[in-house]
Amino acid sequence: MLGSVEMGSAYANPLKSNPSASSPSWSGRLAQWLQSGPAEVWVKFLLALVGLGLAFATALFSTVSRDAGNVWATVILASTSLLLATLVGLVTVPYLARRVAVERLRESFDYDVTRAGIVYVVVTLVIGIAALNTGNNLLYIVVAAMLAAILVSGVVSAWVLRWLELDVRLPEHVFAGRPVAGRIVVHNSRRFLPSFSIRVISTRKKRKKPAKQWQWEATTFAFPFNRPVEQQWLRLPDRRLRRVLVVPPPPGIFQGMAYFPFLPAQAEVSADLELRFDQRGRYRESSFGLATRFPFAFLTKTRHVTLPREVLVYPRIEPNEEVFEILPLVRGEWESFVRGRGSDLYRIREYMPEDSARHVDWKATAKSGSLKVREFAREDERKLCIAFDNPEPGLISERAYEKAVDLTASLAWHFSTQEAQVSYVVPGRPRTRDLHEFLAWLAVIEPGAENGKAALGADGLREMNLGGSDDYNIVITARPRGSLPTALWNSSYFVFAREDGSENGTPR
Repeated sequence: MLGSVEMGSAYANPLKSNPSASSPSWSGRLAQWLQSGPAEVWVKFLLALVGLGLAFATALFSTVSRDAGNVWATVILASTSLLLATLVGLVTVPYLARRVAVERLRESFDYDVTRAGIVYVVVTLVIGIAALNTGNNLLYIVVAAMLAAILVSGVVSAWVLRWLELDVRLPEHVFAGRPVAGRIVVHNSRRFLPSFSIRVISTRKKRKKPAKQWQWEATTFAFPFNRPVEQQWLRLPDRRLRRVLVVPPPPGIFQGMAYFPFLPAQAEVSADLELRFDQRGRYRESSFGLATRFPFAFLTKTRHVTLPREVLVYPRIEPNEEVFEILPLVRGEWESFVRGRGSDLYRIREYMPEDSARHVDWKATAKSGSLKVREFAREDERKLCIAFDNPEPGLISERAYEKAVDLTASLAWHFSTQEAQVSYVVPGRPRTRDLHEFLAWLAVIEPGAENGKAALGADGLREMNLGGSDDYNIVITARPRGSLPTALWNSSYFVFAREDGSENGTPR
């Protein structure tokens, strides 16, 4: 859902309930400062300065000792100076370098030269060559001004992108083939300076097919080689290079662009987006990009913002010809299954010896000349179970499989609006009455294995326990008619997943 949710703290502030804690002591504030990230950097830096100072002092004393002729003092002091300098280099310098690398990675930028930038650089080079050949001071001034414009463009564009906060808000329930609204929010946290010409783009590269790549993986070096683990007397951690199949990441969420011409200081602006996903599945986006060409459009500078987002796209529920063809048949079979006592008239039929005399319809009896009784639908037992019998890999084509998944989702969505108790089940999952949970299962389901379990094969319908209740079952399956359990024939309607979807109904 769009919009933000404000959450209040559920815990009381201990500083308010304890007057003595309202002003922390100097030692407490120092300890709190030492636990922070910048404080740790400063402590490391000060320790490095102290260590280098001691190394310099011992080096000076070693020189004095050498001049005095004390050989052992010179060796000891020189060695101490070398050890202190080495210790500082091994302990402090890598830590500070990692901190600088993390900060640079957090503020990483990509540069793309525009067509205008290429033309501008070519013109600058031509004028520079002319200035060198002629020695004209005016041309030197022009070249200097043009080079300064390139420098100003890089600095200003980086300044415009820094200190911007990005948020992407996505809807909770998304269906394939249906447009949904999303929102991109950009906040300028600077106090005085605004930002200009900001674009929010996706930094994901185009999805490629699975490919094999060489990768290092952890292993163990064991000796002797061809012996059990308990008989090997040497086992060391090792690494080996293997060629593995790398599956590309899921498709991205955001394919377009949101443009903000002006962002005032300490202000928040937003833009609504129309998102559309053609296929069901899980869509992820790990980062977004803030790009700008301000001020001279020489470069397109992009700042990467780590912002993981994920969308679970449900199957299509748009009604089609197959749904319109199946629904009347399903409803007819269902009503026939639940006929009995109730307030809704189901039909008028011939009298049977087990019928009660209270249900005799005397008007219909007088017209037809034979004894007629009324039959009612049992409202208290209108229970329905929609089951997707996940086929094994290769049993049906990918097109027929996706068609069966969409049909299952459409039937589930339709009957969820009916006055009945509807449950849903797939192999490897417990039965549920939550429609969105069932649609989430169908969004990521694949042929065969489900929920970490192997394909159930011929025992799939038995594992789903469809015959263990008095529900009427709608089963979407790809099994041949002869392999269906005969115990389900009277309480189930089977929809067969085929290329044309022509075979439907009960097998009796």
